[in-house]
Amino acid sequence: MHTPLTEIYLDCNATTPLLPAARVAALRAMEEQFGNPSSSHCAGLRARALVDGVRARASRLLGVGDGRLLLVSGATEGIQTAVLSALCALRDRRDAGEHVEGPLLVGATEHKAVPQSLAHWNAVLGLRLPIVEVPVDRNGLHDMAFLQAHIAQAGLLCTMAANNETGVVSDIRGIESLLQSSGSRALWLVDCVQALGKLDLNLQTTRIDYAPFSGHKLYAPKGIGMLYVRASSPFTPLMVGGGQEDGQRSGTENMPGIAALGAVLEALEAGHVGEGAVFRPDAYLQQARMRLAHALQSAFPGLVFNMPFAGSLPTTLNFSVPGQTSKALLNLFDAAGMRISAGSACSAAKAEPSFVLCAMGVPAWQAEGAARLSIGALCDDDLIDEACARIARCGVALQSTTASIGQSMPIPAVTSVHAIPEDWGVLTAATLPAFLLHHPDALLVDVREPYEHAVGLPSMPWAQQALQNVPLAGVAQHVPGWLEQGQRPLVFFCRSGGRSAQAVQALRAQGHDQAWHLAGGLAQATFS
Repeated sequence: MHTPLTEIYLDCNATTPLLPAARVAALRAMEEQFGNPSSSHCAGLRARALVDGVRARASRLLGVGDGRLLLVSGATEGIQTAVLSALCALRDRRDAGEHVEGPLLVGATEHKAVPQSLAHWNAVLGLRLPIVEVPVDRNGLHDMAFLQAHIAQAGLLCTMAANNETGVVSDIRGIESLLQSSGSRALWLVDCVQALGKLDLNLQTTRIDYAPFSGHKLYAPKGIGMLYVRASSPFTPLMVGGGQEDGQRSGTENMPGIAALGAVLEALEAGHVGEGAVFRPDAYLQQARMRLAHALQSAFPGLVFNMPFAGSLPTTLNFSVPGQTSKALLNLFDAAGMRISAGSACSAAKAEPSFVLCAMGVPAWQAEGAARLSIGALCDDDLIDEACARIARCGVALQSTTASIGQSMPIPAVTSVHAIPEDWGVLTAATLPAFLLHHPDALLVDVREPYEHAVGLPSMPWAQQALQNVPLAGVAQHVPGWLEQGQRPLVFFCRSGGRSAQAVQALRAQGHDQAWHLAGGLAQATFS
């Protein structure tokens, strides 16, 4: 499966594209296998056979043994179900007269879905047990001495198989050894979201009680996942009502999602996906990561990596560049058509330092300026070649442009972007062509920064329209000239629509009623 080189997608820890075979399987499930698995007629029986087949395949791949494997909506539901099950068991032990006051231990670098679920159900069930963070060292590994001091009295332990921001692989066997040697009765939740298809898992040979998985991290669609529950572990359904999943997870099954997940698992089990494409082995991914790492180091002098190469997933690079914020790096890469992130996609909109890197004790500038590049197990040489070439262009653009690639300088009369009413000065990709046809005298104003052009943007789609390049910080200087032209329509655009919205505010505040902007920017615009 080849990624179109017009867009280089390097954010696979957040989500992955859909495997072609998964798309085919999902469509077939909607068109031909649409029966309700709970129905007793032939259409229902065929649907039930599909569900059972996917579960059986997943059970083999994960080494479930005699444990349960529930098909759920994704990792968040799996985590919620696991936490609820564990805390209900602790409440039952307390109600039976047992002294249950020990802490709920959670790794300091866990995905926020875990500690927030702990806090929620701890309060709802009235347990009021202390929630204690397990610190990690500079390499992102759990502090074993801390665990040894607290594990004996703990009621629940939550760790990750591999971290989503850094790719650091936890010492699962070491943690298990501590649980065994201490005689702890703590239940153990291991977030396996980043482990699926990347780490060898044989869950039945471990002491893990609960392990959630998410399909969209491995080329399946969003909305489908799995939860492993050890055979002897307590279980409380999160959803009841219809009796599906043997009464363990009610709600009509997501047949297209299950079918698609089954296609991915089939390809994973077979080791290929057809037409020569394969799930790449670790050796290939390690080599691909090192090529990307060398390209980054060559392009950005002083760049540092925030994760250890040994002991982390070969699909993940987390780095910082001196003098650049996370937002600045994301803007630069995005302008070059490369999709990376600043960490967890669930918290990407918050301009905060990475809590994962802060917990690891990296310097503040690294945590504030971190960016994550993550490849998938289906990457190929073409993608890596093009990614390295574009990284080099990003480095040249950064060194050759004097304008900052961070936040643009504020301009007069600009408040919140959200202060613009929805119908005030807003155009969309669908309405823009008709607007330009009706206003042939309109001036298009590109408010992107010089570095965005320096990385080699494609030509603009409005070749017949008057166009002016004015970075957002320079808009204020041009306002008087635009006002002298009367109410000539001005259409501002950028990549995401944020800066163009600010420019419209500035113009409208000065009385220019014909200032418009392209909502969603070029990211949302499609042109024939």
